[in-house]
Amino acid sequence: MGMGGGGGRDKLQSDINVTPLVDVCLVLLIIFMVVTPLLQKGVSVQIPQADNPDKKPENAKQKLISVQYSSPVQYYIDDPKAKSKAEFQSALDELYQRNPSAEIVIKADQRLKYGEVKEVFKMAKDAGFQDVGLIAEKKQKGGG
Repeated sequence: MGMGGGGGRDKLQSDINVTPLVDVCLVLLIIFMVVTPLLQKGVSVQIPQADNPDKKPENAKQKLISVQYSSPVQYYIDDPKAKSKAEFQSALDELYQRNPSAEIVIKADQRLKYGEVKEVFKMAKDAGFQDVGLIAEKKQKGGG
């Protein structure tokens, strides 16, 4: 007789428990709120360092650009003399006229702000270069 006992008590609970989901969303929201202003502030980013990056670009197609940390920032292309930003942009344009298939390799001082390095990328792209890369500085061993 007591076969059907227990009633609807052990019926499967069909509604999803959303509380953990809400928690996860809140945590993500907080992370984004903290991280976003940091990204916009132009936090100084250290370039990843390789133990043994190539001394020279591998092939003749590659053009090495150096960006040196100073005030104002100094740019070097194929030339020991520093260029201002304007000179640098026109040198890039000129380089593109001569050698449109060149690969640009940017060697940036690791004290530079990320925005300044990004700007060099943009200038190279604006000049027309498709292939723009970043090179890591060799780690300094010992005191200097």
